[in-house]
Amino acid sequence: MKVNDKHYRTVWMEGSNVKLIEQNLLPFEFEIYTADDYIDTCAAIQSMQVRGAGAIGATAGYAMAQAFLESLDTGATKFWNEVEQAKKTIESTRPTAQNLFYATNRVFDAGKQENNIEDSVRVAVEQAQKIADEDAAACKKIGEYGAELIKLGFRIGTHCNAGWLAFVDNGSALSPIYVAHRNGIELTVYADETRPRSQGARLTAWELYNENVNHFIVPDNAMPYLMSRGEIDMFIVGSDRIAANGDVANKIGTMGKAIAAKRFGVPFYVAAPTSTIDLNCSSGSKIPIEQRSQDEVLYQTGIDEDGFIQKILVCSPGSKAINPAFDITPAELITGIITEKGIVKPNVDEIKNLFS
Repeated sequence: MKVNDKHYRTVWMEGSNVKLIEQNLLPFEFEIYTADDYIDTCAAIQSMQVRGAGAIGATAGYAMAQAFLESLDTGATKFWNEVEQAKKTIESTRPTAQNLFYATNRVFDAGKQENNIEDSVRVAVEQAQKIADEDAAACKKIGEYGAELIKLGFRIGTHCNAGWLAFVDNGSALSPIYVAHRNGIELTVYADETRPRSQGARLTAWELYNENVNHFIVPDNAMPYLMSRGEIDMFIVGSDRIAANGDVANKIGTMGKAIAAKRFGVPFYVAAPTSTIDLNCSSGSKIPIEQRSQDEVLYQTGIDEDGFIQKILVCSPGSKAINPAFDITPAELITGIITEKGIVKPNVDEIKNLFS
């Protein structure tokens, strides 16, 4: 995507540094953050400076590559102990996101196959870059397949952010929308605000505005009402992990939208690259759900009349909050999964066929 007429990926690597768009400042400020080492990159993942399945995965892959680079100075005897410890640290940052584990394992395993540590480092860095490139290419194909579902005048609901910012480039749930829009198909997107972090209102809306896509920000609880009135033609969301049986982990609130879509006959699609699918996870009940800080619920960040970003308490002082980051949408509520290999039904057989 272009910002100020310059094309950006969400995350990339320059030398030993990882560069990423600082998403906590969006949509009010656009800045590039530099993570000097893998610990910095881990902090960026955990603090949600970078977020979204593919972007987390690519960032984790780069962090793993950084760990290889940094461990080279420790010498051959300590090298693999350092790399293995770094892998554990990276994987502890966001436990629900399958792409994170997909990336760390690929980079680690690629480096492990080499005969000396210098080659291990070189191959690890190459593999991390390959993962990022594959993510961008997969999302491009998702856009092409998903755009075939979108008809003239469609009103499309989405939840959270599964756009360009959530992946290396192009996005998953928003990629079909961008392709359809660029092909001249008039459409309207209804973006859930997605409390508590307001990623729909802040990130999805910012992306759609930059792409000149007609859109409205919708309060989270208003989407079922719009469905009941026949004002939503289809729904597309992303995913942080898809189980082998088609159950989907996505931003908290997704399950409620899927239930409403089923009730009112609205097709409900999940868009995700195959790297998000966890064949070792039999069902959604096995997916770990990240529990995040209550401060994300109790406080909101915005811009004041003087243009300064401020964090303010928006809830009852002294009250506590719970903050599960994801929920599980059962496969039976999902119309189809849009992948880079085509659109499949959310069942074991069709999902496994993607890997055959």
